[in-house]
Amino acid sequence: MSYPWALRALLVSMMVGIMCGVLGCFIVLRNMSLLGDALSHAILPGVFFAFLLFGYSAIGFFAGATLAGVLTAVGISWLQQHVQTKNDASIGIIFTAMFSIGVIGISKISKSDGVHLDLQHFLFGNIFGVTNEDLIITSIVLVYTLISVIVLYRYLFISTFQSVIAEAMGISVQTLHYFLMFLLSIVVVASLSAAGVILVVAMLVTPAATALLLSNKLKHVLVLSALIGLATTIVGFFVTLLFDTTPGPAMCLVATVFYLLAVFFSPTRGLIQKSIVKRKEMNRIIHEDVLRLLYKSRPSQLTIETIAERLDHSNERIKQVVNRMLSSDHVKRQSDNQVQLTAVGEKEAVKMQRAHRLWETYQTREMGIDPDLVHQEAELFEHHLDDDILSRVDKKLGYPDTDPHGSPIPRD
Repeated sequence: MSYPWALRALLVSMMVGIMCGVLGCFIVLRNMSLLGDALSHAILPGVFFAFLLFGYSAIGFFAGATLAGVLTAVGISWLQQHVQTKNDASIGIIFTAMFSIGVIGISKISKSDGVHLDLQHFLFGNIFGVTNEDLIITSIVLVYTLISVIVLYRYLFISTFQSVIAEAMGISVQTLHYFLMFLLSIVVVASLSAAGVILVVAMLVTPAATALLLSNKLKHVLVLSALIGLATTIVGFFVTLLFDTTPGPAMCLVATVFYLLAVFFSPTRGLIQKSIVKRKEMNRIIHEDVLRLLYKSRPSQLTIETIAERLDHSNERIKQVVNRMLSSDHVKRQSDNQVQLTAVGEKEAVKMQRAHRLWETYQTREMGIDPDLVHQEAELFEHHLDDDILSRVDKKLGYPDTDPHGSPIPRD
């Protein structure tokens, strides 16, 4: 890191991670990931024509690539609005044509004597070849992108989630769309040195997708995505040095690893957390089913095996639930293998019975369902009816005393 080229490479990588992370949130939320991929490929003709006009110039490449990106965005939007072509088809048609022009042009001139224009550097990035000029351009794009997002945050927010309401408020959704396309174009161009046109879409999409797994507030998502993008480029940069590999793919793989970690370990949406919540919910339902079964079987005691057979669960699962019910004083053990409701458990069981019979009554009176068909539905819904809902249902029904089968409905 004592070499200037290494420091420049790290700084550019960090800036690319931040601006791609921030802008990528809107790209993902607007379902524009494919468009981002298209723009990243479509800028190559701009690089080609800029070289013909200005030679090997970072500013020339930036201007030409940005112009190509804007023209691509306008062309795709025009096809979508004026020609009966599907949105994804319009994107595919335009970006493949532009990409082909760029590849043919750069491949042809790179064969000329004295020309140092490597197509692979544009496709996969060349982070260790960045110049001070690249560093300045990337810094300007980063600052401009962040300022634009901060100033236009409210407009971007409402047009992203409620475009119809935004139009009704006098906000030009189409103008915002084109401005977002312009931002996307310059960010993609500024990211060429770090990730290349093929892999830049990963830097736009993956950190944003990871952040969306960690939060559902846009401001938090923007900050998290920027931090994840920053961490991705830093870790990817040192992975590149450590294993002597290509930087762009290394950063993209690190971004994917972060995403997979979020997929499994996100505290709200991770697969592990979902599994825990699902298991807890299943145990709660079994717990309540056991309460009702014991309540209906009073004054008899039931064995673990009998409860398992009637509720269609394994003996081991019922034994685990009953052990928790013993610790919460909902049941008491009458013998080594028999249990009975306690006063606390009976009170909870009465609530379940009331929910079951009230919902049966509601289905019959308000939904017109035959009384012989309401039991199974009530078995499912009784676990999800809280006190507030039950009070409203009870009031709606006029505080009935019996259910459709003539059984008394317990009172609170």
